[in-house]
Amino acid sequence: MPLAIVVFAGLLSGCRSPVPFRGRPGPDAPVAGLGAPVPYVRPAHSPPVVDQRGDLPDAPPDVYAATQAGMLSPAVRGLPRRVYVPDARGRAVEVIDPATYRVLRRIPVGRAPQQVVPSWDLKTLWVTSPSGLVPINPRTGTAGRTVPVAAPSDLYFSVDGREALLLDSRRGRIDVRDPHTMRHRRTLRMPCAGLTSADFSATGDTLVAGCARSGRLVRVDLRRHRAAGTLTLAHDADPQDVRLSPDGRTFYVADAARGGVWLVDAARFRKSGFIRTGRGAHGLYPSRDASVLYVTNRGARTVSLISFARHRVTGRWRVPVSPDMGGVSPTGRVLWLSAEADDAVYALSTRTGRPLRRIAVGPGPHGLCVHPQPGRFSLGHTGNYR
Repeated sequence: MPLAIVVFAGLLSGCRSPVPFRGRPGPDAPVAGLGAPVPYVRPAHSPPVVDQRGDLPDAPPDVYAATQAGMLSPAVRGLPRRVYVPDARGRAVEVIDPATYRVLRRIPVGRAPQQVVPSWDLKTLWVTSPSGLVPINPRTGTAGRTVPVAAPSDLYFSVDGREALLLDSRRGRIDVRDPHTMRHRRTLRMPCAGLTSADFSATGDTLVAGCARSGRLVRVDLRRHRAAGTLTLAHDADPQDVRLSPDGRTFYVADAARGGVWLVDAARFRKSGFIRTGRGAHGLYPSRDASVLYVTNRGARTVSLISFARHRVTGRWRVPVSPDMGGVSPTGRVLWLSAEADDAVYALSTRTGRPLRRIAVGPGPHGLCVHPQPGRFSLGHTGNYR
């Protein structure tokens, strides 16, 4: 039976991942032999990003089919498994060994690093900072020369890997750059400011980003390189992380002000629901079997579990301190979270929700990145893979 059919059936039935865990059980055991990545095939275009009537074509059955447990790309073969933590109030990125929970080294990258973003080809880690973008070689653990950029807020890569999309929150624009050299190509002016996080449609033609200052979302037509409309969530909304559902039909949008997650119809760009999770809803991370969405609630000090199939909260974990940003381990057994107020990183068991370990790090840990992760390529942020 084709993999896509198996995954779709699993989503409907609430089953676990079609790629089983093998070997000795453990919090984060190596999983290099669990599966193979699905070859990249350039997708067909999405429906035009305009209001339209009539039936729309079905979305792919699972946009995360290539990010199941252990499905590591050949591009990261032999790459050491690490957790990278930028010290937002410091000047370094700290490197943690997930097997021993120990800080191995600190990589100097300049003042106030914010996020660690894997490149599309998985070979480089880009650190966003007030002075620009700093490349890190994950094989050697060394930083390269900074690419001067004025205060980037987030970094993404087009599905085909041909463009880097740099969000400029302060000036309300998206800079299109070369994905390897980061040389500027063009600027896309957005109709709203305060750009936060974003995600792509199932076929990659559309980007949806949050506008924190206006409580809106903006939809960007990447074929025509222009904004294609906005959607007001609420007058007092504060959109944060954005993540597409496995079936490609719904964008989930964390709202820190409303304490929950908005559901937005991906094809028609309309609100379709709201799920209350807790004060300060911030980060969104799909589980390895793409059945659950982990939501970090900074104000409530919790992690909520939303069922993609049921569109509701099915569990809630209490965290000792306010959880910020994070990522899921390659096995899917551990959820790594930064705790900016505690100057620490927490490893949570995805089976029980209990903390496995607290690791003290530098001041203000923020955009944590687990690398490598399963997937054919990275779409950016701190670990959005497909």
